Amino acid sequence: MFKEILLISTVFLLTDALGGIVGSKQTVTVVGKLVCNGAPARDVRVKLFEDGTIYDTKMDSVKTIADGTFKVSGSQNKIRKIDPKINIYHKCNYSGLCPKKVTIHVPKNAVGKGSKEAQLFDIGTLNLANRYPGEGTDCIH
Repeated sequence: MFKEILLISTVFLLTDALGGIVGSKQTVTVVGKLVCNGAPARDVRVKLFEDGTIYDTKMDSVKTIADGTFKVSGSQNKIRKIDPKINIYHKCNYSGLCPKKVTIHVPKNAVGKGSKEAQLFDIGTLNLANRYPGEGTDCIH
């Protein structure tokens, strides 16, 4: 059983490693606006990741500007289609030590081929005062 798990893990790691060499370049761009109780949420950290099987790869990281808007964009060479997501780290209506984390998965049709931006994936306006499925806290990000 251990050998099978080790073999499967090795195959996934090699696929990810070789994807950077022989895969095709894929690009994704996500935009949106974050608010807290209707007011723009400024200086909120937004990170774009490729959601890997074993580990996630950070593609971009920004903070929202004064009006609460953001734009993250990234590219990766992969054999298979990338699986992007954004993580939003905030303290809207929250005074805990570690920020809350909201994850939004980006649909595959928002991923473009090559280095050109695909169609923008616009998450619209997100009120961080609301509760979201899977929302938790994250001290190490």
